[in-house]
Amino acid sequence: MIYTCTMNTAVDLFVETDELLPDVVNRTKDEDYQPNGKGVNISFMLKRLGLNNTALGFTGGFTGRFIENELLNEKIVTDFVEVEGISRINIFINATREFKIVNKGPLISEGRKQELINKIRQIPSGRFLFVSGSLPRGVPDDMYLSLSEIAAENKLKLILDISSPVLLDCLSYHPYLIKPNEQELAAFFSRKKALSEEEIIHCGKELLDRGAERVLISRGKDGALYLDRQRTLKATAAKGKVVNTACAGDAMLAVFVGKQELGCSVPEALRHASAAGSLTAFSKGLGDVSKLDQTASQIQITHL
Repeated sequence: MIYTCTMNTAVDLFVETDELLPDVVNRTKDEDYQPNGKGVNISFMLKRLGLNNTALGFTGGFTGRFIENELLNEKIVTDFVEVEGISRINIFINATREFKIVNKGPLISEGRKQELINKIRQIPSGRFLFVSGSLPRGVPDDMYLSLSEIAAENKLKLILDISSPVLLDCLSYHPYLIKPNEQELAAFFSRKKALSEEEIIHCGKELLDRGAERVLISRGKDGALYLDRQRTLKATAAKGKVVNTACAGDAMLAVFVGKQELGCSVPEALRHASAAGSLTAFSKGLGDVSKLDQTASQIQITHL
C-alpha cells in the first residue's frame, strides 16, 4: 500500500476567460472545480495507474467533504483528520496570461496535528509515504522534520515534494526521493537567477551528498532531470498548448514512482513521468493516463 499526505488540501477552481480586466465583471467561458492538494493529485494519478493507495492529511468543512467524496468515488481509501474551518479554495485563471491565486488554508490545532502524526506512525514498515505541498496555518515547518524522523525510524520510503527550506534539514534522514522544481532548487541554494542545466545538475548532486537517495527535478517545458548515485538522466517534454501548469509536477512524480512499482526501469518511468507532466500542463486538471504511452513516445531520454 502507498500512502499520500496532504496537509493543505484544496478545491481548485479553474476558469477561462478571454481577458481579465479590473473594475468590470469578467465573465468566464469555462469553469471546473477539482479536488486538489499535491498529495491528493498523486493519489488520483496512482489509482488511475492501477495502484491502490491511502490519502492522509487534513480536511475541513464543505470543501473537505467534496475532496474526500471525490477520492472515494475513485475507490481511493481516505483517512483524513477532520479540522475546524474549511479546506482552502484556490483559483486558476486562464486569460491572456495564466493567473494563480492560492489561499492559506485552515488553522490547525495542536491536537489535530498530533492526531495526524499518530496516523503516520502506524504506517507499516517498507511502505511508500508521499509528503507533498504547503502547510496550513498552525503547522510549523518542523512538521516536515518530525515526519522525516518517523519515516526513518519506521523504515518508510519517504518521498518529499515541498518548497520549504527545511527540506535541506530533512536530508539527514535519507529520504527515498525528493522532487524540487527549478525555482525551488535555486531557492534552496540561495541562487537568485535561473539556473543553467549544468548548475541544476550540480545542485542535484549536492542534495545527494547531503543525504537524499534520489532526486527528480521538474523543469516545465524543458522536461526533467533525474539523479541518483549511479546515473544522471535527462528527459525532454512533449509539445502542446499549455492550459494549466498547477498539477504537472504532481502528475510527473506520481507516474515516476508508480511506473517503477509496476515494473518499469528508471529511464522508462522517467519517460512516462515527463509525458504525464506534459499531458497535465495541456489540461485543466490531471492528464489523461490513457494517452500516456502515446505521449511518452515523444519523450527523449539522455544519459548524461
